[in-house]
Amino acid sequence: MNGPEILIPITFFICTFAAIFGLRYMANKERMAMIEKGIDIGSIKAQPQPYKNLKWGLLLIGAGLGLFLAFVLDQTVFKIASGVNLDKNVPIYFALIAIFGGLGLFISYLIEKKETL
Repeated sequence: MNGPEILIPITFFICTFAAIFGLRYMANKERMAMIEKGIDIGSIKAQPQPYKNLKWGLLLIGAGLGLFLAFVLDQTVFKIASGVNLDKNVPIYFALIAIFGGLGLFISYLIEKKETL
């Protein structure tokens, strides 16, 4: 391993360590601030999230539909248009996954909004 090949694993481990350390540091600072203000840390409970499963389910369904549609388009429309299956159609996968995943989250928002009214 020479040059950039060695830098990638080193950078990955350093960034992972920094992220974990940063999260722990900020959680500790938050707890210390709560103690200084006199808030009992043991009495704080997590807020219930009744629509969490709905949100994740619709997000994953949307991402799956986007991936499926991208595959179908890549194998039919773009293959016919280009004549050869080149790897230039990769962005369509990411774009459709993001679009349909966002659509799933938007539908989840509409359902939550309708239920709370």
